[in-house]
Amino acid sequence: MKKVLSIAGSDCSGGAGIQADLKTMLANGVYGMSAITSLTAQNTQGVRAIENVSPDFLKQQIDSVFEDITPDAVKTGMIPNSELIEIIAERMKFYGMKNLVVDPVMVATSGSALSTDESVIALREKLIPLAAVVTPNVPEAEVLSGMKITSKDDMIAAAKKINSECGCSVLIKGGHIEDNSDDVLFHDGEIHVFEMKKIDNENTHGTGCTLSSAIACNLAKGMNVPQAVTRAKEYITEAIAAGLNLGHGRGPLDHGHDIKTKYKI
Repeated sequence: MKKVLSIAGSDCSGGAGIQADLKTMLANGVYGMSAITSLTAQNTQGVRAIENVSPDFLKQQIDSVFEDITPDAVKTGMIPNSELIEIIAERMKFYGMKNLVVDPVMVATSGSALSTDESVIALREKLIPLAAVVTPNVPEAEVLSGMKITSKDDMIAAAKKINSECGCSVLIKGGHIEDNSDDVLFHDGEIHVFEMKKIDNENTHGTGCTLSSAIACNLAKGMNVPQAVTRAKEYITEAIAAGLNLGHGRGPLDHGHDIKTKYKI
């Protein structure tokens, strides 16, 4: 059985973060493990509180996994500060991890901010260059590329720019573009467009975590990046189309911040 490590935050409501990652790994037939960067009190409506782990404790978690059950792939999610990003980058270099999927989580689906300006800079300069693929949504890709994205052509241009500056494959998720949910992958000099009509389902909490985890599972199984993304896209699309509804929908706990104005690099 292949093994995948998630380095991310905990979502007590179970829809995002390491909880979503571990569920995805189980569904995709790999052995899932976790190193927690942060504890969050959140649900589908918003984030109430965040408690971060120390850099040394995160290092101890990562080392505990690698020294015993060495992962075949690693995915990262919420990393709330630059100190934790630096630890992850250093340990990935130390262990020579090639199948690294970086989901540059900056804001929760509910709109709540999950990282700082300094962490976004560290993510771009220290961790993303180590990745096999980075998976920003449109607002995150705008921050990473410094470009405004309103169309598929903009997504392609941004993916090429991020690739040229960071050196990894880039998957930009198009859920924020009107009328469709097309994703754009730039890999080895080629553009791959994954066309998909937008599904009418408001329950999208944790979909980014799930997609990046599924990609990591597929890389662990030996697929190349386009194959891994294709299979992961099919998986998350079917999950969204299932339309499962569990929450009460009583309104947001807070409104967070606009990612396009908060983060500057």
